[in-house]
Amino acid sequence: MQISIIVAFIVIFALVLVAVGLGMKYFEARRKAHVTGMLQTVAGQPAVTISNILRDEVDPNQSVVERVLTRFNFADKARGELQQAGMPWSPTRLVATMGVGAAIGCVLGITFPLIWNAAVTILLLTCAGGFLPFFFVHQKRNRRMSKFEEQFPEALDFLARSMRAGHAFTISLEMLGDEIGDPLGQEFRTLFNEQNLGAPMEVALRNLVQRVPLLDVRFFSSSVLLQKQTGGNLSEILSRLAYVIRERFRLKGQVKAASAHGRLTAAILTILPIVTMVGLLIIAPGYLQGMAADPDGKWLIVGAIVAQVIGNICIRKIINIKV
Repeated sequence: MQISIIVAFIVIFALVLVAVGLGMKYFEARRKAHVTGMLQTVAGQPAVTISNILRDEVDPNQSVVERVLTRFNFADKARGELQQAGMPWSPTRLVATMGVGAAIGCVLGITFPLIWNAAVTILLLTCAGGFLPFFFVHQKRNRRMSKFEEQFPEALDFLARSMRAGHAFTISLEMLGDEIGDPLGQEFRTLFNEQNLGAPMEVALRNLVQRVPLLDVRFFSSSVLLQKQTGGNLSEILSRLAYVIRERFRLKGQVKAASAHGRLTAAILTILPIVTMVGLLIIAPGYLQGMAADPDGKWLIVGAIVAQVIGNICIRKIINIKV
């Protein structure tokens, strides 16, 4: 009995040691990859375009999915969306997730052929399932950019106050990255790490603009570079820029309040037919099936869906006022 307990203890202890060792190696590999990424960003010089009449040799270690993504230039776009969304995914993982969503949509289309006929249902649900992961990433990217935009005026005031207190601009960037939460804190920590590792301020700010493609960030980058070349009171410039951004937010809020009636109308006109259809399917299951089975009824259903989509797009174009 005691021998079995000792053997079990030794086995468990060995497994714990192996797990701890693997965990340490994993985190060490992540740390090295992070430092390597920062160093590559620091050395990021603009790529030189060289014309070549020969065919580029395909990397033998590159997977088939990566080759297809590279050929159609989807990898760069997906990588930019994922980076701006703050998601540690790779383009290959995003495509794999889209493939899984498309497969689920295809299975649902085969199981529930509710639209026109089985082929149309399968096609629509497959496309919807495949597009859903990319739509999720895009929505997360938009939310992250909106949150960054809300935090940005306060960050500019923080930098201005820090420089008035006597701190250098780079020290102010470090303090800002430590004090303000994500996503703004994460981006400014990256900005500080890049220039702290030796990258010129122009390169670091250009990378910031690429990671956060907002007009306010372009203004900030231009202000810092212009002050560096011509001189001037940078703290005053940042304070005025923060004031302009806040005034633009105030005007955007007034426009949003004025267009609230149109947005509410669009939401009601979009949801009401769907709710009515679901209610009829629950209350009177055989009421709409006859229309779906009739050849003319199918065209009426398709026309209603197309008209609904066009009407929603037109309303959104009307109420989408750029500020």
